[in-house]
Amino acid sequence: MGKKAFVHLHLHSQYSMLDGFIRFNELAPMVKKFNMNSVALTDHGNLHGIIPFYEEMSRHGIKPIIGMEAYVAPGSRKEKKRESKVEGYAFHLLLLAVDNIGLKNLQKLSSCAFTEGFYYKPRIDKELLQQHSRGLIACSACLHGEIPYYLLRGDQKKAEEIAEFYLSLFGRDRFYLELMENGIEEQRIVNEGLLDLARRMNIKLVATADVHYLYREDASVHEVLLCIQTGNKLTDENRFRFKSQEFYFKSPEEMEAHFGHIERALANTLEIAEMCNVEIEFGKPHFPRFEVPGQLSLAEYLSQTAREGLKKRLDEMKEAGGKPDEKVYVDRLNHELEMINKLGFAEYFLIVADIVNFAKNNGIPVGPGRGSAAGSLVSYALRITDIDPIKYGLLFERFLNPDRVTLPDIDVDVCKERRNEVIEYVRKRYGEDHVAFVGTFQTMRAKQALRDVCRAYGVSTGDTEKIAKMIPERVKSLKEALEMSGPLKELYRKDKKMREMVDVAMRIEGVVRQAGTHPGGLVITPEPVIESLPVFAGKGNVPTTQFDKDVVDRLGYVKLDLLALDTVTAIYETVELVKKNRGKDVNIKDIPLDDAATYKMLSEGQTQGVFQLSNPGMTEVVRRLKPQKLSDLIATVALFRPGPLETGMVDDFIQRRHGRKRITYELPALKSVLEETYGVIVYQEQVMEIARVIAGFTMSEADTLRYAMGKKVREKMEEL
Repeated sequence: MGKKAFVHLHLHSQYSMLDGFIRFNELAPMVKKFNMNSVALTDHGNLHGIIPFYEEMSRHGIKPIIGMEAYVAPGSRKEKKRESKVEGYAFHLLLLAVDNIGLKNLQKLSSCAFTEGFYYKPRIDKELLQQHSRGLIACSACLHGEIPYYLLRGDQKKAEEIAEFYLSLFGRDRFYLELMENGIEEQRIVNEGLLDLARRMNIKLVATADVHYLYREDASVHEVLLCIQTGNKLTDENRFRFKSQEFYFKSPEEMEAHFGHIERALANTLEIAEMCNVEIEFGKPHFPRFEVPGQLSLAEYLSQTAREGLKKRLDEMKEAGGKPDEKVYVDRLNHELEMINKLGFAEYFLIVADIVNFAKNNGIPVGPGRGSAAGSLVSYALRITDIDPIKYGLLFERFLNPDRVTLPDIDVDVCKERRNEVIEYVRKRYGEDHVAFVGTFQTMRAKQALRDVCRAYGVSTGDTEKIAKMIPERVKSLKEALEMSGPLKELYRKDKKMREMVDVAMRIEGVVRQAGTHPGGLVITPEPVIESLPVFAGKGNVPTTQFDKDVVDRLGYVKLDLLALDTVTAIYETVELVKKNRGKDVNIKDIPLDDAATYKMLSEGQTQGVFQLSNPGMTEVVRRLKPQKLSDLIATVALFRPGPLETGMVDDFIQRRHGRKRITYELPALKSVLEETYGVIVYQEQVMEIARVIAGFTMSEADTLRYAMGKKVREKMEEL
């Protein structure tokens, strides 16, 4: 067979949740192994996976074909009733994007399926198809397709009627009848009907495999996934299942054996692949329009507002008895503004500042700022944050690096009780149809995977929990759990059924289980969201992007994390209670950060209700450390992570803090960087400072190194 003998055009990934069982990093090597130059993604009713699919295939030099197996309502998508077992709520139809117009239409179709047509499944209808068929290729799909459905029931006239509709909509060059060979008798009958229909109506044929998993032997794992989806057990006789084990990623030779005798059934897969040329652009900012007063540009208005804001901040410092070095602040502000404006991010800062200051001006409690955004003096001047980055040695390049350009990402903690007021302001400011929540995905972690598999195998709830408790906390995988847990390892060795269940659980571990709504993510688009990103009906039926926050970021859309934080609400309510019961106005910003009684209380382990300190493990670390200043607490929060805990860094820090271990520095030049943390590298900013002091890196280069270390990108570290 030649290099371009066949292309898979009908394939379901893990984003066909609890049905498809294909990971993109495993798919790409298979495509290359069979010398295919293209492959399609056609998940059930959604576009959740198209961006990671596009990126992974492109990295391997494979053309990604973007598609979807749509659910088509038998009547109107708005009719929510079930007439019969199959046609009661939806038929299947395979859709592939020819170009970016087709991609946009796929996004609209999928979005409307969720927001307007959801009934058991996200459904479109023929009315929507007529409105959004441009740039799309359609294929008749599997046995659940409308044409196969009527052919199987001997209704030739209805099958012809449906075929005629799709021909009139897509034309003879963009509508195909889909042949499959899966060992199912009904499929053989349908194939005969499709061949006859194609001959009589002059419709093109195309061969597909309806791929749901990569290898034939994965069929048994796929059955378990279906049981997890439906809540059935493997022993249930009437459970939903596939009728054969033929839904795997077949080789060109296998497809040739099935369809080589049918003229152009294989060649048409190449024809379709050649037609499909979607180009997705990454990194280009898509900002909603922010109106500035007068004739000022966005950059000019940001600079003007930031300088005015910094002057107010400096005045406040002086009024409080401080003596800020104004030149240091002004120079830092100018440096940041130059970089922000050069990168074209002025609009982002103005948008976020407008939202945060709306909250503050309306008495809605907002946190002081968190994450790398606290390293920006511009954010401080605009009152997005209330943390002075110069006072605390925070670095701007940790937040925004011109050598590694990504959209800024600012998290805003807001009062849980009044968060919706901020969201409503954003909707009114930019238009309700320009705002959506950001999606997220729950994947099967070690315990979840094993629990689900146990249920599918019919293990009782009690025994399932006993098995799950054998998995140690904080393990990264079931493989690691087997190495660490003696009881689990012993059960795995002795019990054949247990071994089988754990092996299946290890195969499905990490697979997407369901989509949800990010707790804080909000995206604002310049066009209506449905024109920019596919959405689904998330929690409370609110529009939620089918992409997660990382994908939204990579595509260049403005994302704001508005996190509803109990602590912010508790502080606000406490201040109100003090005023009500004691008649005192308390400004939370005036509370001293060096109060000895507070540090004594924390050192005694009284951390309940204190943000980030109330975890039992953290409480124990605080009790051992006995903090005496704010920097001790900051370091504790930074250190309380799996890596430092497992490598003994926390113990080392505590021993040095109490003088039980000598404070040393690998090089004398490191003292100025590490003195505050007793010679221990605690912060990512310290990694950057070390790179600057020792290797002469610019701060941008130092941040690139920090990022490469964090992501374990060895090639980038060696390059630097």
